Amino acid sequence: MNQSIERDSTHGPQLFGQPRGLATLFMTEMWERFSYYGMRAILILFMAGAIADGGLGIDDKTASAVYGLYIAATYLLAPMGGWIADRLIGQQRSVVWGGVLIMLGNGSLAAGDTRLFFIGLIVIVLGVGLLKPNISALVAQLYPEGGSRRDAGFSIFYMGINLGAFLGSILVPIVAASFGWSAGFALPALGMLFGLVQFQVTKNHLGSSGLVPLGKPATWWPIVGFMVVLLIVATLALTGALALNPVRISIVANWTMIALAAGYFAYLAFFAGLDLNERKRVVAMIALFAACAMFWAGFEQTGASLNLFADRHTDRVIFGWDMPAGVLQGVNPAFIIIFAPVIAAIWVTLGKRNMDPSAPFKFALGLMLMGAGFLVMFLAARYVVMGEKVLPTWLMLTYLLHTFGELCLSPVGLSSMTKLAPARFVGQVMGLWFLATAIGNNLAGQFAGEIDPNNLPGMPGQFLYLFWWGAISGAVLLVLAPFIKKMMAGVK
Repeated sequence: MNQSIERDSTHGPQLFGQPRGLATLFMTEMWERFSYYGMRAILILFMAGAIADGGLGIDDKTASAVYGLYIAATYLLAPMGGWIADRLIGQQRSVVWGGVLIMLGNGSLAAGDTRLFFIGLIVIVLGVGLLKPNISALVAQLYPEGGSRRDAGFSIFYMGINLGAFLGSILVPIVAASFGWSAGFALPALGMLFGLVQFQVTKNHLGSSGLVPLGKPATWWPIVGFMVVLLIVATLALTGALALNPVRISIVANWTMIALAAGYFAYLAFFAGLDLNERKRVVAMIALFAACAMFWAGFEQTGASLNLFADRHTDRVIFGWDMPAGVLQGVNPAFIIIFAPVIAAIWVTLGKRNMDPSAPFKFALGLMLMGAGFLVMFLAARYVVMGEKVLPTWLMLTYLLHTFGELCLSPVGLSSMTKLAPARFVGQVMGLWFLATAIGNNLAGQFAGEIDPNNLPGMPGQFLYLFWWGAISGAVLLVLAPFIKKMMAGVK
């Protein structure tokens, strides 16, 4: 019998009652999220910034499309990263090589060359896709016995994600404002280097977890083919032989991802040999998938239109300090750290009284809270139209409502999809969940691009549209919640 299965997580070195390897993964993920969210906090500001100020001078619509495609691609490539680890190199090596790519990609952004900038974005996407799913898999492997101890480990790990996001969102914009865009992009590269060094020094605490691929061995040819195609397209684009329109690509990408999702759901429902209850659960999964995509389309305005709003229309002078706009990106992870235990305690308390709301109800609540955040922005934008700058508190209230929405939807959705999926399709369904997030993120870039900086009177209407987007979709899901719960066929 495999030794990792015979032993449980109470064996070996412990730290605060958890396996010592959890600290290794906590710190690695913290630095990776420092890098990801730190760069994200200044990404659209740099792309839309004036050339005279060191920015790229790209119009808002194009910059928003690039932003949406970038964050969507990081989730879209996660299933491929999981496949590489399972079939080719194992989780530990995937984390290392993913971190190296993230570091090199951010270094390319810091170089200050426009062509290297877009190459850097592609390299970061590849790195995140390789690291992100596999470091979570390593956490799970530390607890082969499963149970509540694994749940506690993931809760601690989740705090590392948000701690890194908070620190990166605060420090990177400050460095960029003080020392220039190149220094701002260099800091995430340095952070990822710290994470890699820490992982290499302490990875012995992971033991054999993720050291070798556990799935059926495969060939590198699919990956080589993908990289060759990517290299050819990038070369043609950079040499001008192929004209790429990010706005058009974004639209095509969205319909392509929707078609892929529809095709896979159709396969599950009609051709996968599922029994009646499993087919019912596919209907529930479709509803949660759509709600997830719609939520992230609104939520991810945080790094796009709301970041530009913070830069252009917010009075950020605090006691004489001109706070960089990107610093406000740290509000959401700070709220997550504060309120995640509170929301979790509420669900536990309601569960003890047999009053815990169903997953569809929580999703509906999340969508409506997201919409409510944009009602706040609608009111703030009306002041901007009158020629005023507004206080950061408007954005902070929006982020607070969005955080509550995220806590209602994101962890609940992840758990629900693993329960609803047929046991033999869990891995594929989790890849599908990443696809829902990718669709939402890409849509976010399209929505952000519709806010025209040269048409300020139209801004309140755009935020009001996003309010109705969340409010109506949440209300529809609320009405359908009893039916969806029935389709969950006993899954709670």
